Amino acid sequence: MTRRPPVDVIEATELRLVEEPPPQLSAEHRAARDRVWDELASTNSALFDGPVVACTSLTWPHPHELLLGWARVSYRNFALRRVPGATALPSLFVDVLQPTDDGALLVAQMSTATAHPSRWHLPGGSVEHPDAGQPLDTAALRHNAARELLEELGLHTAPDALTLWAVTRGDHGNIGIHFAAPPQPATVLHDRFAAVVSATTAAGQAPELEQITFVHSPVDLKGLDGPHADYLEPLVDRYARILL
Repeated sequence: MTRRPPVDVIEATELRLVEEPPPQLSAEHRAARDRVWDELASTNSALFDGPVVACTSLTWPHPHELLLGWARVSYRNFALRRVPGATALPSLFVDVLQPTDDGALLVAQMSTATAHPSRWHLPGGSVEHPDAGQPLDTAALRHNAARELLEELGLHTAPDALTLWAVTRGDHGNIGIHFAAPPQPATVLHDRFAAVVSATTAAGQAPELEQITFVHSPVDLKGLDGPHADYLEPLVDRYARILL
């Protein structure tokens, strides 16, 4: 078995984002990308070619200041990972460390109807690019993260209440922007999640998340059946160490 490369955990306290043009594709790579995407979409109805942000560069102008270059693409950009000789830009995603009152951390398992069935991760998702003329900055990322909390867990969290906690670079060079939310009682988190599942099911749709649970350390992750997001263990470990 090939060992997965370690995930970089970057302790950035300030983010700057600069829009850059996506790289030009040859006609051959563009056609191959579209063929791969069409094949994937024909077997997975959860895939859709919506607008999304990809990373074009990552530099550190100053200690703890991270400069991210980003480009407007669609999800089919990531099909380039399966095209020999082509380069797919890494994705940019946000998620939230949602603690409980007793110091546990909420983790969620994606449903079988998603692009990553049964995977355990933090609540969050890919970043959609802003409308033309609108900035993509830390405030916009906070709004993205708060929207994910509402959609996935039914939590109304003010974007300003989310604190930049860490940045990771993991599988395929994907960049994760991780925010920390104020603690909530575990009973509230369970009730809000159950309400989201009930409402989604009643509307005839499949819930995005299969289940949620709470962990205190990486040891607890070992008891969860299913694959884990590559950043999950390093972040849970860092969170547990900070609490000690």
